[in-house]
Amino acid sequence: MSSTNNSTRATPSPLTTNGIPPKSTTGIIPTNNVTTKAGVTVRARIDPTLTVEDVVRQLCLHLKVAEPYTNLALRDRDTEELITSENLRKKIKNKVHLKLVNSSAIEAAGIIEKLGRRDEKSLRMSLFFLQKFIKEEKFAQEFLDRDGLRELVDVIETAHGNTLAYALTAMQNLMDLDYGCFIFKVVQILSSPNSLINVCRPATVILKKLVEADPANVVVAPPGSVYRYGFQSVYEQMRRQKGSLETVVSRLGSPDTAMAQQSMMLINSLLSHVNDTYWDEFIADLERLNVRKAAIRLMSSHVDDLTSCVLDFQANIVRVTYKKKITVVEPEVELAHLSALHYIWECSGVQEELDSEGQPLKWRKLGFDSENIMEEFQDAGVLGLDCLVNFVQDDPDFFSKVILEQLSRPQERRCPVAKASNEIVELLSQHWTIFAPAYSTSTFQPFLLNFPKVHCLALHFFLRMWNESASAADDFSRISALTRSEIKVALQQESARPWHEVEHDFLECEYRAVRDRQMQELEAGDDLLSKVPVRNLKEKLMRESAEFVRQQRIHCLLQGAWFLNGVPTQHTGSARRPNGQWRFMRLDTGLKYLHYVDSPAKFDVRNGTEDLPDRIEIAAISQITTGTCAPLPNLARDHPDLSTSLSPSPLSFSLLSGGGESLADQIATDQSRWADWTDGLNMLRRDSGHVTSEETAGYIKALTEIGLKIKLLDLSGEKVDIPSGLVAGPPPTNTDFFFSDLL
Repeated sequence: MSSTNNSTRATPSPLTTNGIPPKSTTGIIPTNNVTTKAGVTVRARIDPTLTVEDVVRQLCLHLKVAEPYTNLALRDRDTEELITSENLRKKIKNKVHLKLVNSSAIEAAGIIEKLGRRDEKSLRMSLFFLQKFIKEEKFAQEFLDRDGLRELVDVIETAHGNTLAYALTAMQNLMDLDYGCFIFKVVQILSSPNSLINVCRPATVILKKLVEADPANVVVAPPGSVYRYGFQSVYEQMRRQKGSLETVVSRLGSPDTAMAQQSMMLINSLLSHVNDTYWDEFIADLERLNVRKAAIRLMSSHVDDLTSCVLDFQANIVRVTYKKKITVVEPEVELAHLSALHYIWECSGVQEELDSEGQPLKWRKLGFDSENIMEEFQDAGVLGLDCLVNFVQDDPDFFSKVILEQLSRPQERRCPVAKASNEIVELLSQHWTIFAPAYSTSTFQPFLLNFPKVHCLALHFFLRMWNESASAADDFSRISALTRSEIKVALQQESARPWHEVEHDFLECEYRAVRDRQMQELEAGDDLLSKVPVRNLKEKLMRESAEFVRQQRIHCLLQGAWFLNGVPTQHTGSARRPNGQWRFMRLDTGLKYLHYVDSPAKFDVRNGTEDLPDRIEIAAISQITTGTCAPLPNLARDHPDLSTSLSPSPLSFSLLSGGGESLADQIATDQSRWADWTDGLNMLRRDSGHVTSEETAGYIKALTEIGLKIKLLDLSGEKVDIPSGLVAGPPPTNTDFFFSDLL
């Protein structure tokens, strides 16, 4: 701004009483009208090269405003737009009428104070202004810095009507800002030891929703869409806040079931959406925090509300294990792989030499078939490397002793320890069917979550069987078969068996007893099923069977079915009271909505969704819980076979939102319909990997076995001999060839 003597840059001049400015006596043309908080309007020439802070300071100086200039800001009088250094030049050029107002910091502090009072009238007015101001990045930053998000979440928890609408709009506008402050503030609230449970629960749900709002989940994200966040946006802010992931994992042990459930659901979302950039780091963090142990404790808690999310975690761990198994070990590229191999070698206590042909003799001393590490871990992948490292870490002295003991024996009598380790990885992977995407189970598998520990026990068993049977190099497949038999027995009835019994079976059983049992199994079964090509075929058929059953279940949802409306018994949140005792539900052809209608009696429902006015978005369903609701009290008269008590029906299920609210509480009319719908809805969810009913799991197993028998009958009918393995022939001597398209 300019003045008459050029010593300052502002010469405001008041308007006359008729609104016409007096003629300038300095010859300097004013650029903008500025109205003060007192209502006085002046004309001032504003220098566009100044910052907004300097403009406000000089206006306060020349207008003799007593209030500190840092408490003030400029806004467009007509549009209420905040004037910033970025838009100041444009406002000057357009001669916009400006006004002096409270700064963003003062406005944010005032609104937060009114939010805390909970006075209905002032609260509604404050939220009305908040939903407008929160769109401004500067105000949003001040609002978050003053812990305004906590107050806003509290209001959302308790408000209703227009007040709740204003609060939710303010939250939506805050989330629309394209920067990480909002996410970081939610992470801070979640990580704070002073945050109350009723604050942490919605904060956890918000983070879960932000993780799932990944742009990769939609073909084209519309402007302003929530699909702008995703795993990376959330995890980067969690990395900024020290201890945030530790806090989430620690809350898995919370006595508040809903808090433990939502923490597990957040971990599941992170596991389901983790990208390649942070995959290694995030998985390493979870392993460091021993989240598997926390999940095992939840398995033993016998809380029905936690069943679904723990099974989802179990399925995610299978996916993680499978990805490790197919990840190539590349010590020349990955420093972590090189470091792990170096640790194994150092703990072995042996020295590298040259063999009789002058070639390096290093990894073969540990029991590998060659010196090519990438080839040796081709089947077991990084999973095999991690398991071998874990075995060494469990007892480094024992590992060194075993290696040195094998090297002291004749070549043909040595047990290939490293090769045996990779073989155990394969046997355990086959036992737990670790191959994507067909994994499905309705039971807890705590030993699966202890994969490295089970591997360690099984490898000890392998070494002991080798020694007790005085085996030679040609006996490797025989000892492998013994170990497979022992794994099958030791890990049976996994959900109910204590860990100490598993340890006893692996460490105490005698060779003779294991051999006798294996012979009985071979007499009762068929050695053909243990051959690698047949096992690979079984894995392929299981994937196909799982997909077939999934399509059949979804087809049942598309057809629709009648259910009895139920009453939630506990931990299912608030639910809208149904309009009748019956509900017909049907999935739309786009697989996005579950349409339904309530009725006092059944009626013929036409195809399509014309007769179904209400709907539930599939994406809003975060969990399907079973055995959670009882029949309506007035059903006893019409259905004497139903229990009149409020005990949950075994054929009931509830659809829960991310916030724990019940979207639907239904009771199936028979076991088959209950299995079709609970498993169909679980299979429909993107992040689900388990089935609820034994019936569905049995179908998948039966289809796999029938398909396998048919395939084997074709081979046995032709008297085709199935080899235990295939040996690749020598490579071509040149590249002067091509593959024909003709059969």
